Amino acid sequence: MTQVLSQPESKTAKLKPLCVDLDGTLVKSDTLVDSLLVMASTRPLLMLRFPERLLHGKAAFKTFVTSHVELDIAHLPYNRKLLHFLQQEHSRGRELHLATGADARIAERVAEHLGIFAGVLGTDASTNLTGSRKLANLRNRFGENGFAYIGNGNDDLPLLSGAAETMLANPSLGLRRRLRKRGISPAQVFEERSSPTHSLIQALRARHWAKNLLIFLPLLLAHERSLALLAKAFLAFFCFCCAASATYLIQDLLYIEADRRTTMNRTRPFASGDCPPAAGLMISAILLLAGLLGARFLPVGFLLWLLFYVGCTLAYSMYLKRIAIVDVLILSGLYTLRLLAGGAATSTPISHWLAGFAIFLFLSLATVELFAELEKVKLTGTKLMNDRGYRISDVEQIRSFGTTSAFAAAVVFANYIDGLAAMKLYNHPRFLWLIVPLMILWLCRVWLLASRGELDESPIAFALTDFASLLMGAAAAVIVVFAM
Repeated sequence: MTQVLSQPESKTAKLKPLCVDLDGTLVKSDTLVDSLLVMASTRPLLMLRFPERLLHGKAAFKTFVTSHVELDIAHLPYNRKLLHFLQQEHSRGRELHLATGADARIAERVAEHLGIFAGVLGTDASTNLTGSRKLANLRNRFGENGFAYIGNGNDDLPLLSGAAETMLANPSLGLRRRLRKRGISPAQVFEERSSPTHSLIQALRARHWAKNLLIFLPLLLAHERSLALLAKAFLAFFCFCCAASATYLIQDLLYIEADRRTTMNRTRPFASGDCPPAAGLMISAILLLAGLLGARFLPVGFLLWLLFYVGCTLAYSMYLKRIAIVDVLILSGLYTLRLLAGGAATSTPISHWLAGFAIFLFLSLATVELFAELEKVKLTGTKLMNDRGYRISDVEQIRSFGTTSAFAAAVVFANYIDGLAAMKLYNHPRFLWLIVPLMILWLCRVWLLASRGELDESPIAFALTDFASLLMGAAAAVIVVFAM
């Protein structure tokens, strides 16, 4: 909600041109950082030229980045409260100017898109238009105290001090403190952002940690009750949760622009501009380091699987996600990889039955996630992300792949029941046949919900919050107890 403070506006101030900063003010993110993330995702080799470009100064560096990356201006995370105010001022006839340290070409595209600015001032190849340089430019254009200004950070302090009227948008605490010391009271403050701490917690995607419970499965299926092995499994779970959240953060940063184009993902912390990318990178590094340090206390085989998981996930985020079918195989492989890592952490061998069952089951679960996404696009009529390599017409074929894999998993499990491996572990293995209809019921239910557009998360995360799924899981556990 726009906060109106006590300082009255004079009639003269109202008529003075209103100059607005772009990064962090009109837009909640930093367009240079956004451009760097898009470059890292689409043209990473260009980043090798950064050292040479930086030697020519920050202005030349901004020009280099902007000349090779074209941001999607229409989907930037605009401060809607500020934008609404500016549109009102424009309709009243007030002269508005976009004055920013961002590259002038980006500023001009923003101004053209919004259609409310009479002029644009921005950084060119030789001048980084920030701080005192921006103030001098505005004074040359409008005279001493001849303009009003809206900013958000410490770089804007000289302009806010030299303006006839000051306003703030999502200001930093440091800026507020410095303004108070100078006796400057902003006329209006346009706050529109979530708590950075809450946003970062959301970006960790803790609900997806449920997938890492698969690490315990080899130990449970082997009927091991050793507390030492269980402790190793918990440590392995912790390491995978850290590594998974680290890769989720990187993935969200790399797909920041793609997320902004979709209804479901545009509210993600980085895409919405609520969470600074620098904080995301720092926390990602800390989490990855914590996961690797924890892996040092486990067998080296687990560390290798963990590194392989991180490598596959990053490769998926940067490239493999764009290749149809390959992306689904990678996702299903990551499920199976957790089983292998759990086996390595506890020195528990993975049977060929479990490996075969896991391949088909997880291929079905990975496919149903993709199917649910395509089906929602089809039902809502929203725009499909073309970089995923799929078409709406692929929905029925994807359904075929996934449902076939689901029943193949059930067949493998059924064959396992009458095998020697089951007889060695269970005194009454035939009780396990009761699990087969439960498995088919759950898989069919997941696919039915996906077909209706009602599956909003990964199937494993869904199973841990869905009452019917939990009931079926409890029934399966009881059957296993009777079979032992």
